[in-house]
Amino acid sequence: MNSMVALRSVFVDGGCFFRFQDKPKLLKANKRPVGVLAVASQNADKSIKVGILGASGYTGVELIRFIANHPYFDISLMTADRKAGQSIGSVFPHLITQDLPDLVAVNDADFSSVDAVFCCLPHGTTQDIIKGLPTRLKIVDLSADFRLRDLNDYGEWYGQPHKASELQKEAVYGLTEIYRNKIQSARLVANPGCYPTTILLPLVPLLKASLITSQDILIVSNSGVSGAGRSAKEANLYTEVSEGIFSYGITRHRHVPEIEQELSVAANSKVTVSFTPTLMPMSRGMQSTINVQLAPGVSVEDLKQHLEGFYEKEEFVAVLPDGHAPHTKYVQGSNGCHINVFPDRIPGRAIIISVIDNLVKGASGQALQNLNLMMGYPENTGLSCMPLFP
Repeated sequence: MNSMVALRSVFVDGGCFFRFQDKPKLLKANKRPVGVLAVASQNADKSIKVGILGASGYTGVELIRFIANHPYFDISLMTADRKAGQSIGSVFPHLITQDLPDLVAVNDADFSSVDAVFCCLPHGTTQDIIKGLPTRLKIVDLSADFRLRDLNDYGEWYGQPHKASELQKEAVYGLTEIYRNKIQSARLVANPGCYPTTILLPLVPLLKASLITSQDILIVSNSGVSGAGRSAKEANLYTEVSEGIFSYGITRHRHVPEIEQELSVAANSKVTVSFTPTLMPMSRGMQSTINVQLAPGVSVEDLKQHLEGFYEKEEFVAVLPDGHAPHTKYVQGSNGCHINVFPDRIPGRAIIISVIDNLVKGASGQALQNLNLMMGYPENTGLSCMPLFP
């Protein structure tokens, strides 16, 4: 029995430190990812060589953390133009024990032995790079460059024309629980933004079922500072951020067209939302508080029951018991999303609260979930870490 088969015999559900622990007892036997284990077993003898473009940022290092415990993926290439030539341990000292390739400039990258790529580069720079990659590669893009189907929307919100219109046509929006079937056969997946993930997971099922109206959707979202990335910015200094909160991108945040695009698809009509993002003095975590209008004859309990049924077999999305408010602390470091629904004091309205870790389910965790699907593995592979607490 070769090493990969041996690992497969031990690894069942993608739990962290899979070499040493059994399947987590808290996972239900009927959770959706288990259903594709037969597909994974066919690929068990092959190690998938993965490249991370932009490995020196927060999303890149989160991918490294999860892939370190992935039985089928190996990192064979990492790029970081400003850190080219350095070891990953010198950039992130907590990774000093990991046997990983040194960082290289993206223009010097050799993709000949790479099967799949995570692109963690800034918005606007990704299109040209992905356009030049070998067409055989599976790609998950964590930037916003392929999320918007309407290229005019991209030009309006990102201030420049899109440079890869043909690639945009084949890109699949990567909200895993909603577009799972399309993601499985995709070559290029546009990983959703963090704010949209917290908002779309509860709202898409409710709009599709016509349980809420598409008017008067009011959203206030709070994010940890890591959502702004790792580059040095005065506004993100400790003394600027600590002991205070502030809203930004008011009425013009770049995630607005992404949110409205997907809600409009779900509602089969144009949806416009009020969205206000707020920066919180914490490293990671994200909460969206969503105020919605109930459809005629619909109760708050109807919303709750529909979400419970919709996500019953989903490992990473949980609808909490009545009265329990989702808390970012309880999903920290995990790929989980916690949701709950509450009656508003205003008759006919409901308040929905949704929380994620912005770096995991809002970025790298969902990206790995998507690549697992694209490569034919259970989508929870490498991702079933329990949240960090306290």
